[in-house]
Amino acid sequence: MAQENLSVVLHSQGDLRLEKRPVPEPGPCGDRVAIEPGVPRETDEFFKNGRYNLSPTIFFCATPPDDGNLCRFYKHSANFCYKLPDNVTFEEGALIEPLSVGIHACRRAGVTLGSTVLICGSGPIGLCSLLAAKAMGASQVVITDLFSERLTVAKELGADFQLNVKRGDEPQQLAKSVTDLLGAQPQITIECTGSESSIQTAIYATCSGGVVVLVGLGSEMATVPLVNAAVREVDIRGVFRYCNTWPMAIAMLASGKVNVKPLVTHRFPLEEAVQAFETTRQGVGIKVMLKCDRNDQNP
Repeated sequence: MAQENLSVVLHSQGDLRLEKRPVPEPGPCGDRVAIEPGVPRETDEFFKNGRYNLSPTIFFCATPPDDGNLCRFYKHSANFCYKLPDNVTFEEGALIEPLSVGIHACRRAGVTLGSTVLICGSGPIGLCSLLAAKAMGASQVVITDLFSERLTVAKELGADFQLNVKRGDEPQQLAKSVTDLLGAQPQITIECTGSESSIQTAIYATCSGGVVVLVGLGSEMATVPLVNAAVREVDIRGVFRYCNTWPMAIAMLASGKVNVKPLVTHRFPLEEAVQAFETTRQGVGIKVMLKCDRNDQNP
């Protein structure tokens, strides 16, 4: 086994460094796997109820003090390593993580056959939510974004309607635009931006008795039309990562029901990690992939 374990380590905000670290010794393995980064540390009530992502002591890859797995070699709990079928690539396996956020959001929302859905934001998570919603039976999906390029990708991935929003647009007017596109208010809204105005739009847009799921993380405090939601019995539900999603995601990819390949717009070798993060920071493309295996730099 190679003795060099090139690793990308974040020391502080804006201080990203390439370091050489020891190669961890794995147990008996050898399979091609995708890893679920959240691993319960104890069998508490959340674990026993199947909602281990909410356990206050859960270990999560890349959450301090763990430096994450942007390295050539990484050791992880075998219970949270999922074997990849032969027809699922490593890149697809890496995209199971954002796809899992979309699956979990759609489960929390109750997306089912015939659901009408609004998705706020066409970044990687919004697009993964679109893929999951369509795979789970949504009949019509409206998706929004500030950038028309992302909406073009959303259309290619199956969005029925695309709404190009602008900074300063009034939430109630945007909600009306969604209704005009669908011919009715959506039953479900999945908010993926974390923006206060977008959360407001999500509530105004959703039909009475519907569900708003908050996926995007913004400010801790937000001014939202809570009474509007309350008197119309619009449920507002949160999302924290995911749980019990890897088997479904793998099945979706292996069956061809979901295609995540178009999400990857840029690829960088591990040695160019700083440049890769700068590309993401600039908002260029959609999903930037770091290739950690020097012998496998292809898609």
